[in-house]
Amino acid sequence: MTDYVGLTWDHPRGRNALEAAAARRSGPGSSTGLGGGDTLRWEAQPLEGFESASITDLAARYDVLVLDHPHLGDALAADCLHPIDTLLSTEQVRRLEQGAVGASVRSYLLGSHLWALPLDAATQVSARRPHALAEPPATWQEAVGLAGGGRLAMSLAGPHAFLTLCSITVSLGGEISPSSFDRTAAGQALEILTALSANVPAGSERLNPIGLLERMRTMGDIDYIPLVYGYVTYAADLAFGPPPRGRCIGSTIGGTGIALTRRSTPSPALVEHLSWLLAEETQRTFIPAHDGQPSARASWADPEVDAAAHGFYSATRQTMEAAWVRPRFAGYVPVQSESARIVRSAVLDGRPAGHALDELQELFTDRPETS
Repeated sequence: MTDYVGLTWDHPRGRNALEAAAARRSGPGSSTGLGGGDTLRWEAQPLEGFESASITDLAARYDVLVLDHPHLGDALAADCLHPIDTLLSTEQVRRLEQGAVGASVRSYLLGSHLWALPLDAATQVSARRPHALAEPPATWQEAVGLAGGGRLAMSLAGPHAFLTLCSITVSLGGEISPSSFDRTAAGQALEILTALSANVPAGSERLNPIGLLERMRTMGDIDYIPLVYGYVTYAADLAFGPPPRGRCIGSTIGGTGIALTRRSTPSPALVEHLSWLLAEETQRTFIPAHDGQPSARASWADPEVDAAAHGFYSATRQTMEAAWVRPRFAGYVPVQSESARIVRSAVLDGRPAGHALDELQELFTDRPETS
């Protein structure tokens, strides 16, 4: 018998389904039974820790980790995760790859192995108060036209200033990667982001996506956010949809994967439990019923799942399918944080755009990513 400890992120979307799943085979007096005598207990960290905490440190303390794909470069460099495809059959991996929405599986493929199972799928979409704004802007020019009213907010806290810049850059046909920095498109994106951020509601620039959506829902002083990570848990009150377009849809994939650390010796019961979480039926029923945001395309295409989510999945699926995958080189997470600081200094503090672009270009030069 083994007592496993997992770490997830502290939000109903990140916690509720995992805790309920770990308890589904409970016997008398147990709340975490997996079967075979093994147990799994979940702890949670704030969203900011999930986005920036050292994967090496966390892997030394936990057996099961919910992580974001940009941590993979550091994880591979430290050799702190089990390649999860070696614990599954070839057929299981094939079904995952074929059945996941967007790049949910591909984002966890690195160095010829799959390192995490994509439990949760998310990307940046638009959010609006439907009674205040009947339809979202279709283009960046239309979105900028709303900015002067002071009721448009931007996701700029933590890493999100940079991720928003990346998404606008992608929508303009450019790319920011270890091998390609499209300075022209990034410069245009920075101009758009600056214009959109010129008159945001006071204090909104310091809020993470959860805080922004919660303020939008409860305070009513934000009518529209062009790019923010979608949360199905807010779909009863807010309308989610595609972001404004440039040449194409631009969005940066988020979501989470479940990884097994080298600290653990995964038992058949633990592997079976994680496989069950990714099974299509589980993704269509159990996960949505427990506040989760599934990664299976079948869930996103299911009319009943969509209706229960107030149309969240049908409104955002095209954006999810097109979402861009961030780099995964070792050291990427602090580079992302520094890049966000640079973007904020240009967007909010008036730093010359040329200087900001110089620094961003330098940060994304000659950064090898494991293929």
